[in-house]
Amino acid sequence: MSNKEGKYVIHATIRTDGTVQRKDVVGAIFGQTEGLLGEDLQLRALQRNGRIGHVDVHLNQRKGSVNGEITLTTSMDQVSTSVIGAALETIDRIGPCKASIRVQRIENVVSAKRDVVIDRAKSLLMDLIGSGADESKNILEEVRSVLTVDTEITINGMTAGPNVKKADGIIIVEGRNDVRNLLKYGIKNAIAMMGAGVSDELVNLASNKKNVTAFLDGDRGGNLLLMELSGSLEKSLTHVAFAPKSLEVEHLEGKTITKCLNQKEVASKVVQRVKKQMEKDDNAVVGVEKADVQAPEVMSEWGQHLDGLKTNNAVIILEDGSATDPVGAGKLEAALEEVENAQGLVFAGKMSDRIFDLASKGGIENVLASSVSGTARKGTVSAYTPSDL
Repeated sequence: MSNKEGKYVIHATIRTDGTVQRKDVVGAIFGQTEGLLGEDLQLRALQRNGRIGHVDVHLNQRKGSVNGEITLTTSMDQVSTSVIGAALETIDRIGPCKASIRVQRIENVVSAKRDVVIDRAKSLLMDLIGSGADESKNILEEVRSVLTVDTEITINGMTAGPNVKKADGIIIVEGRNDVRNLLKYGIKNAIAMMGAGVSDELVNLASNKKNVTAFLDGDRGGNLLLMELSGSLEKSLTHVAFAPKSLEVEHLEGKTITKCLNQKEVASKVVQRVKKQMEKDDNAVVGVEKADVQAPEVMSEWGQHLDGLKTNNAVIILEDGSATDPVGAGKLEAALEEVENAQGLVFAGKMSDRIFDLASKGGIENVLASSVSGTARKGTVSAYTPSDL
């Protein structure tokens, strides 16, 4: 039956655009899925009765962002486990930070144990045949011809092709199955990130190669992975190749793999293009969501400060809710530096990148502006209009 109960482990990766702690991630998992899945799948209740286990979170802080890995054990059926995995991917914000959670795989613990048994049985068979008489050599050769994946190696926990260490160029892919698929078609210089972020070992390996190509899935996940690789490898990343749109590297046929790698592009150009497209997509999403946004309750009285305020002038909202005298846009930066514990900003004009940056430097998270176009959030600063109050 497809609804078979068993012991499963959900493996997911997480990435945020700011600094968060393990407790923030765990809190978001339980808090943001509350009420989403119905009474039968309330995570807190499931944990109390032992149907789900401990939520294990490992985070790596790197250059102002966080990436890491989440594992969650369940003893439920396959359908319920899959629904819980899908629910994790709905979490798009942790505290003030944008977040992206992607389930990499759901592991059947029993199947994993079975694989261990099979691998050990193969090893024992090889030993048995190897110690036999000469007439057993033909059998040994037959067994070896079947085990086509025995050429893969492990480098610091990363699955790789046998030529990775000695080759002048390497191909970085996302997971173990990607490496195995490339091996099937004779490509022996690929190495997998293994879904745990860009390790220091991979950075060091890439820095010693003449050519480093990222070969990624043709979806948003592939784009996110490119941003991560680019940020960590920097100039060591020389080229980028993508699988066709919506396809994954592990499922490609040999001809398609060859075509994709032949069409690889210079990394710097691809990174800039993908970055602009992702920003455009993010801004479009924010624009759609803007219609349903409501300003925090603390801003309910800020609208009165816009009345009579000259264009491109601003007032700073102090900690006690009072406002400063109007300040011109040219003197706003100096005024923000003089004020301590400002809680907000009211600006009589169109929200711009400069106002976002000044608010961020002043420790201000909420801005009320006459109008907001494009993105309504940048970093930790959110922008609102009077219609949002």
